[in-house]
Amino acid sequence: MNLRLSPEIATALQAEAERTGRSQQEIVRDAVARHLHLVEDDSFATDRDQARSAHVVRPARVAYRKVTPRLHLPEGTDSLGLLNRDDRF
Repeated sequence: MNLRLSPEIATALQAEAERTGRSQQEIVRDAVARHLHLVEDDSFATDRDQARSAHVVRPARVAYRKVTPRLHLPEGTDSLGLLNRDDRF
C-alpha cells in the first residue's frame, strides 16, 4: 500500500517520529488502528492522548509548522547573559 500525504501532514508525522523515537510506520499503524476501533487496550495511549480524552487539553488548532525566530540577539549576547544582568531587579 502506498500512502500519499500532504506536505503538512508529512512534516508533522516526521516531527512526531523524531520527537517520540518511533517510526513513521508505527505511528500511522497505531493511528489507523485507533480510528478503526481495533485497539481496545488503552495501554498505547500516551499521556497526551489520555489528557485529550479527558478534555483536559484540546488538540492543536493548526497542524505542525516550523517556527522561524523573530528575535535575533546582538553578536556575543546570549539569553543567559540577558537574564543575569545586575539591573534586572
